[in-house]
Amino acid sequence: MARKKTLAILTGGGDVPGLNPTIKQVVNRAIDEGWRVIGFRRGWAGPLNYNHDDPTSWGKWVMELDRMAVRTIDRTGGTFLHTSRTHPSNVKPGTLPDFLNEDDFPRNEKGNIDATAKVLQTLEQLEVDVLIPIGGDDTLSYGARIHNEGFPVVSIPKTMDNDVFGTDYCIGFSTAVTRSVELITNLRTAVGSHERIGVVELFGRNSGETSLISAYCAQVDRAIISEVPFDIHKLADLLLKDKAENPSNYAIMTISEGATMIDGDVIETGEEDAYGHRKLGGIGYITAQTIKKITGQNIIYQQLAYLMRSGAPDALDRIVAANYGAMAVDLATRGITGRMVALREGRYTHVAADYTTRGVKRVDVDEFYDINEYRPKVAHVQGKPMFLY
Repeated sequence: MARKKTLAILTGGGDVPGLNPTIKQVVNRAIDEGWRVIGFRRGWAGPLNYNHDDPTSWGKWVMELDRMAVRTIDRTGGTFLHTSRTHPSNVKPGTLPDFLNEDDFPRNEKGNIDATAKVLQTLEQLEVDVLIPIGGDDTLSYGARIHNEGFPVVSIPKTMDNDVFGTDYCIGFSTAVTRSVELITNLRTAVGSHERIGVVELFGRNSGETSLISAYCAQVDRAIISEVPFDIHKLADLLLKDKAENPSNYAIMTISEGATMIDGDVIETGEEDAYGHRKLGGIGYITAQTIKKITGQNIIYQQLAYLMRSGAPDALDRIVAANYGAMAVDLATRGITGRMVALREGRYTHVAADYTTRGVKRVDVDEFYDINEYRPKVAHVQGKPMFLY
């Protein structure tokens, strides 16, 4: 009897609502096509840490996925496979699994370990025919690396920042904006009751779209985005004006976690992890405290953080998750690999897997942001994508 073809799936980077529905769709559609499906746990850490000679590795780093395993997972947010920010081509010395010898692997330009050979070995040992990584720029750029090494890959873009280059939409963005608008609207209760200035910090490392679109939908007074450094004194003056003109005597603003003051730096905290990542965030707090000092007004500062990506996905993220999953399996079973599924100009399509490395996706400031007033400026939408860029 011929061996069933095997499809593997993993989720990397930050969790977002919509990952579980994507996994479920991939599993069910692949089984319908007669394929076997396995899931790597904890993103790229799965194939990196899997030890073929250790029976306990099965279950800890990789698991069988069938209909029963995924039957109810779409009812909750996040990823039941778990996730990590592991990047096997950039592993700090001293952090490889104990059963691996650092001297067996080359070093990259930073002097860190490139353990790609181990990932490829795992895929070969488990007889994987096609790999489906789901993630943002970091996860999918490494997926493109695996493809360039000759292994069949079909990628699925997800990130609540909606900043993967090559697609108009990434899984998780709609729910993140929906959560943000709901929480901002609810926060008006306290900000208005106490007649304060509200500063709401949203996720958004390099792209300010989450801040921009949430501010646009929630109709806040001012919005600071990652792409435009801001003058804190000017912002304070604008918020004082907004507060005075509001019959309820309050003002509220959003700010991307990756935003910077003019001549300032992105705020990062803590030591780098094994893959060079540091924790981002804190610009909202600094902004709030500085505004208080400048204006003498009391402030309510709220960092929405993980609340933005918590809970089950909304309808749009469910639809896109299901369709991205179905398309990825369709491409894999037809032997069309080295691709990333995408939405472009409102239609489902696919682009080269390395498309994510060919550019950056950022807010079109000239079209959608008033750099003088620090607020969304959406004057012309005809011909624009649904989420404006």
